[in-house]
Amino acid sequence: MKLKIFLRIFAVIAIVLTLLPFIAVDYWFVRMFDFPHVQLTLLTMIAFLTYFLRFNIRKVSDYLFIFALLGCFLFQVGKVYPYTAFARYEVYKGREDAASKLRIYAANVLQKNDDVEKLMASMQQYDADIVLLTETNAFWRDRIAPRLRASHPYFEEVPLENTYGMLLFSRLPLYDKSVKFMVEDTIPSIHTKIILPGKDTIQLFAIHPAPPTPSHNPTSVDRDAEMMKIARLSRESELPVIVLGDFNDVAWSETTSLFQSVSGLLDLRKGRGLFSTFNAKNWLLRWPLDHIFISPAFRVLDVQRGGQTGSDHFPFYTKLSFEPDVAHEQELPPPTKEQLKEAYDQIENEKEQKND
Repeated sequence: MKLKIFLRIFAVIAIVLTLLPFIAVDYWFVRMFDFPHVQLTLLTMIAFLTYFLRFNIRKVSDYLFIFALLGCFLFQVGKVYPYTAFARYEVYKGREDAASKLRIYAANVLQKNDDVEKLMASMQQYDADIVLLTETNAFWRDRIAPRLRASHPYFEEVPLENTYGMLLFSRLPLYDKSVKFMVEDTIPSIHTKIILPGKDTIQLFAIHPAPPTPSHNPTSVDRDAEMMKIARLSRESELPVIVLGDFNDVAWSETTSLFQSVSGLLDLRKGRGLFSTFNAKNWLLRWPLDHIFISPAFRVLDVQRGGQTGSDHFPFYTKLSFEPDVAHEQELPPPTKEQLKEAYDQIENEKEQKND
């Protein structure tokens, strides 16, 4: 009997946690429940099977309980399913003989981490053309930059002591570079054009928006606004776009889904796996926070999550082919008026909050 009561209490909690992300509230204690979706899915499945197999289903209350849990489970599976190997690719498989190929490596180094050699070994393993390192301060710049500049002569360095520093290194020419502070004067993003081996030009945005936390940002307004501003820039760009970095948001959240719809960028995870990059120090609480979103002009040759580097994030790596002639085959539908308005409202919310 105690087990039945416990399971029913859990069912109520599962329903509440499933519905919370739909509440139009930006506070961290609501938005945080976007993250543990996989864990909640597994717990709901275990509770459903336990109740179904352990107890006789006779009363109306039992049926209500079973159907409530089943509904939560199916909804949760629907959110996670696109990031499993059973779903279709959102970004199709690329051609190895494409004129331009691009290898990208992105890693949040964890500012207080001092295991430089482990990170260097990881970067050497993947030998990427573009390397983005976040949470980099002067310590990391002084130890990484001199060693990477030899092989990656094009770079933009923004070392900061507030855990939002960024270092970008490239083998390929960068031009029209700029460091912008889209929302806060302490949170940079790097905007640059890149000339590919086939002489095509693309636009790259590297971002690391601040997460909603009780100590720094009690709401997700700043993070959401930065993502929507980048989405708008991506949509307006005449060049193919890559957006990468630590988004401090999971792939299946309402905010990231809106980012995709407005930007028109594709998620290379879909159909390939979760590639959960955080938390590298806790296997139970792990989800995808580091992202690489790409225009339909790109296709995927390889995607990998790197190994331990001493950080609380795993690195994220991909090898892309540039195939603009078949971009139309994987374009997303255009955003609706409602989606564009929602993105605009999120940008305006940030401005209003700053004015207040």
